[in-house]
Amino acid sequence: MSDSKPNYVYKLVPSSSPVSLDISEIPANLPVSSLDQESGFIHLSTSLQIANTLKWFFAQDNSVFVLRLPYDKLEEEKLIRWEDPKAEACGPRGGEGMFPHLYNGLKLGRDEVDLVKVLTQIDGTWDKSIENAINDGWLEY
Repeated sequence: MSDSKPNYVYKLVPSSSPVSLDISEIPANLPVSSLDQESGFIHLSTSLQIANTLKWFFAQDNSVFVLRLPYDKLEEEKLIRWEDPKAEACGPRGGEGMFPHLYNGLKLGRDEVDLVKVLTQIDGTWDKSIENAINDGWLEY
């Protein structure tokens, strides 16, 4: 992990999942992915890792929900661990370093999430959508 801590970490969720864009409608516990269930923790990404997470895990999706989690609260509660990715799960990911993982009994919902947005592929890639999210100010690089 770099010396500077992020303001936010992000959970990417398929658009087929039952997630509301209205934060007041987010339940206390959203369903978690089978990968998260098998791992025993919730896989997260920093803003800089989102592009490759989309590439490796969401290449076939047209759109995804992006759940934004304020980092400081999770760190204060000692719920985040920075760990290297398992190469056998997604292939080589050179230069990405350590990933944030949420260890809180697989709980992800309104207490952890402060914003939900949608990213949609534009012209077959995620690049423009990520750029737009950065320019709109909700995805911090």
